[in-house]
Amino acid sequence: MSQRTTTPDRAPDPSTVLLRGGEIHSPADPFATAMVVSRGQVAWVGSEGAADAFAATADTTVDLEGALVTPAFTDAHVHTTSTGLALTGLDLTTAATRDAALERVRAHAGARPDDRVLLGHGWDAARWPDTRPPTREELDAATGGRPLYLSRVDVHSAVVSTALLDLVPGITGKHGYAVDAPLTRDAHHAVRAAAFAAVTPAQRAGAQRAALRHAASLGIGSVHECGGPEISSEDDLTGLLRLAGEEPGPRVVGYWGERVTGAADAERIRSLGAVGAAGDLFVDGSLGSHTACLHEPYADAPHRGASYLDAAEVTAHVVACTEAGLQAGFHAIGDAAVSAVVEGFRAAAEKVGLARVRAARHRVEHAEMLTPETIAAFAELGLTASVQPAFDARWGGDEGMYVERLGVERARSLNPFAALLRAGVALAFGSDSPVTPLDPWNTVRAAAHHRTPEHRVSVRAAFAAHTRGGWRATGRDDGGVLVPGAPADYAVWRTGALLVQAPDDRVARWSTDPRSGTPGLPDLSPGSEPPLCLRTVVAGRTVYVRPGE
Repeated sequence: MSQRTTTPDRAPDPSTVLLRGGEIHSPADPFATAMVVSRGQVAWVGSEGAADAFAATADTTVDLEGALVTPAFTDAHVHTTSTGLALTGLDLTTAATRDAALERVRAHAGARPDDRVLLGHGWDAARWPDTRPPTREELDAATGGRPLYLSRVDVHSAVVSTALLDLVPGITGKHGYAVDAPLTRDAHHAVRAAAFAAVTPAQRAGAQRAALRHAASLGIGSVHECGGPEISSEDDLTGLLRLAGEEPGPRVVGYWGERVTGAADAERIRSLGAVGAAGDLFVDGSLGSHTACLHEPYADAPHRGASYLDAAEVTAHVVACTEAGLQAGFHAIGDAAVSAVVEGFRAAAEKVGLARVRAARHRVEHAEMLTPETIAAFAELGLTASVQPAFDARWGGDEGMYVERLGVERARSLNPFAALLRAGVALAFGSDSPVTPLDPWNTVRAAAHHRTPEHRVSVRAAFAAHTRGGWRATGRDDGGVLVPGAPADYAVWRTGALLVQAPDDRVARWSTDPRSGTPGLPDLSPGSEPPLCLRTVVAGRTVYVRPGE
């Protein structure tokens, strides 16, 4: 299969670097303590003694002092500008009450007198004592009557001030408008577009830099930007790709969530720099906002959610993308939405051939409510499941938001990572940041310690899904692993003892297991401290160094 890239890979560092005296996480040599990087690629991994042969020819020698070197993480679902705006602006994810959220709004408005529209993110009324979102009157008072957009934590609904509504003609007639409740569907998309139109190019670039710097500080070497006409803009995507190509930082792979009906649409999406008409091409919404599309009604609402695309529309998009050689994909969370996606892909396979559909490595984002039948269909059709383990960590369990929305039985079926792996479905892990934070080691931990035990996967499988899985999701098989010839995208970590997880999920109490020949990984048991990133390298070039190192 041919490789896809958003833009040509940035120029690699032409120098040769020898790293020695550490632990190299490599399937080429599970006991490797040294690695050579040359011209942006891994050139060799091996033992400390054998590293002496490279010392004289290396431009630089790095003493790892026992540190762990792993492939850099790939976050397979990110909204970079929104992440940066949350990092640098009004973030309500930790507001424990409505009053606390309103106080943060009030302080933010006072600190940003020149902003045309105040932007904030992350409120979650389901976690507040009385579960009531802020009213428009409360927001008007907190802002002094200024335009304000506050997205719910899942970014599928928002509360806004009256002044923002006044900027959107015809808003009261749009589907999803409510007099004094969160806006959803078309009404939400309209106010979001008005709010983000007020962000200046300089603000946008600053937010993007902040997000990419933060990602690099966490050992993330690549992010998949999931843009689209309903959640961002073409200028946002092209500006981000341009910035990522010009400045040191993580690689950015762009997706644009817009329907393709023919070759002209596909070519236009390629012209944006996107590798696929995928990512957040919405088939439905989210569980938290009651807009995920379900076969049966919600446990706490008398409806089945929202459907934005039906199976026939899925089919048309997949056929057009496959014939144009473009990756297709969809956002689908509810079981009815996932069923529509599967039905649509199967119909597309009948039209263009199963082999062509499988070869395209189309993808589905989130895919939370799966059944044995839809899991088998994902495997049959060669679909990649781009999933977010932190969703379960935040909203799973017998008392979480999933149970409130679905009841215990349906909630326990969500995010079945183990069943997906057993069926042979390719997994790529991400955060959907800013919905949940960029936090790769805790993402791995969340998958290994899923709140529903039968859905847990090994730390090793979770780590692979968050490294190599992200590369494979873009059609590249050469990255996300430290073997000779692979891109030199890696991170250096300070961590405790390394462990090898046995197939029966017990954790062995040794540094590495000679019987398995498997490289060890950090202890990610509940309560343990995740590794600390010391350095992140992309294509052989350092993009982050921890201060003081």
